[in-house]
Amino acid sequence: MGDIAGKKYSGYKSFQYLEPGVDYKEIELAKEIGRVEPYIVPLSAAEEKRVNELYKKCVVISLHDHIWSLPADMTHPQFMEWGRLGRTGTAYEGLSASCLDAVFDNLLDGMGFITSKASWHFEDVVYDLGMRLSDIAHQDFVIRCEGVKDILRAHDEGRVAFIPSIECATPIEQELDRIDVLYGLGLRMMGIAYSQSNMLGSGLKEDGDGGLTSFGRQAVVRMNKIGMAIDVAHSSMKTALDTVKASGKPVFISHAGAKAIWNSKRMFSDEVIKACAERGGVIGIEASPRMAYSKKHPQMDIETVMDHFEYCVDLVGIDHVTFGLDILYGDHVGLHDAHGAIGVDQITYNVETEERVPRVEYVKGLENPTEAYNNIVRWLVKHGYSDDEIGKIVGGNVLRVLEEVWC
Repeated sequence: MGDIAGKKYSGYKSFQYLEPGVDYKEIELAKEIGRVEPYIVPLSAAEEKRVNELYKKCVVISLHDHIWSLPADMTHPQFMEWGRLGRTGTAYEGLSASCLDAVFDNLLDGMGFITSKASWHFEDVVYDLGMRLSDIAHQDFVIRCEGVKDILRAHDEGRVAFIPSIECATPIEQELDRIDVLYGLGLRMMGIAYSQSNMLGSGLKEDGDGGLTSFGRQAVVRMNKIGMAIDVAHSSMKTALDTVKASGKPVFISHAGAKAIWNSKRMFSDEVIKACAERGGVIGIEASPRMAYSKKHPQMDIETVMDHFEYCVDLVGIDHVTFGLDILYGDHVGLHDAHGAIGVDQITYNVETEERVPRVEYVKGLENPTEAYNNIVRWLVKHGYSDDEIGKIVGGNVLRVLEEVWC
């Protein structure tokens, strides 16, 4: 997969400072590398040399992923027990083989059932975040990121910057000061609404679309003031547009694709993508199985996802597109099955033709964050993008926005 040189990984495994079976219940996790047959984008010898240079030169940032390993057994009871324990281990070994310098990690997402049977409780987010950061504090390969300087430091030192994020503001309920609390605990990006609506606005699964609420506008202002990046990737179209207009700083669509390629609720309209870009924002193209589908490449592999990427580049320009693949280490489709409340069919079928996305086991070439980001650089080289363009796409565009948004 090229020369990912210079990573300063010493072999640490999550929570090894504790004794399994005594301090916590150990659950077997999926392989971080080699769970499925790997796929490497083929290149010529000259292209391989260029890729190796780009791996070292470019600051590579994932705008949205989950850099932990799922349980090896994804049956519902085992999965639910894993989620309730709250010990989400970071995939250090997998990251050490990647070209990634920084990742916006979205924690347990809507699977945080640590203190409740429901998701998105404030206590669950705090518990989840604290457990992850406690583990990270016991090693020095993955570093806690609080600002742009930490991303640049990670790149220079061969480490990975961990940027805590959550996909919606539901946990703040109606308390603006919880934004400050979460920021103080390390959170650096927060979504407005997840697929379901909340006090801030409508989610993308809803049939009705009320847009950003009055409280949502207050939250946007507070996030701007405090230096919290704003994400609208799971918000409804009107909520996303309202947020872009209400924000005094650029907004991220951290992980999505284009409705013009596949018209599902999960994808975004040209109007929203252009509005985001016009205000300086960036869209991250996603690759979660069955999400960024394309009729041109229906086999669900890297080419399928790149159809969305190239469409967005043509629509808003190279300065406003990156990748937030929304993938992890383990059986992602098994996750969809075990956590049926995600409602994959509801948000992925074509709303015009009523076609369903075919089931796949994984997206070839983008199965996990290590394979995926290494392959993205390779694909961009293979398809003739310049070094400057690749630098912008894989991290430069995100850095530009963060320098304006973060304190």
